[in-house]
Amino acid sequence: MRLTDSEWKIVDFLWKNKSMTLMELTRTLYATTGWSKQTVITLLNRMVEKGIVTFVQEGRTKWFSAAIDRTEAELEETTSFLDKVYGGNVGLLISNLKCSDKLTKEQLEELRRIIEED
Repeated sequence: MRLTDSEWKIVDFLWKNKSMTLMELTRTLYATTGWSKQTVITLLNRMVEKGIVTFVQEGRTKWFSAAIDRTEAELEETTSFLDKVYGGNVGLLISNLKCSDKLTKEQLEELRRIIEED
């Protein structure tokens, strides 16, 4: 399931905090995005419908939490990006990162270790 940028912002907070109330999410998101309470409500409703977020109601308070696994979502996003931008060519991606000086020497060493593991 592909997530929009807005959905990533919300679910990232939920992954980090396990569960949050609407007010907690609204305060946090307002500070980083400027979104109003109504915007957050609209996004959460859509995310619940899509199965990205779930909630538990305790009295008048809803506790929202992520309904999807972070690792699976990241892998799907990475695969989609790799296919769309690089035609699935991992080597081209790494070459572009290296040429743009986005990888530090430590990151290159880590990448070498990962490749050589199997």
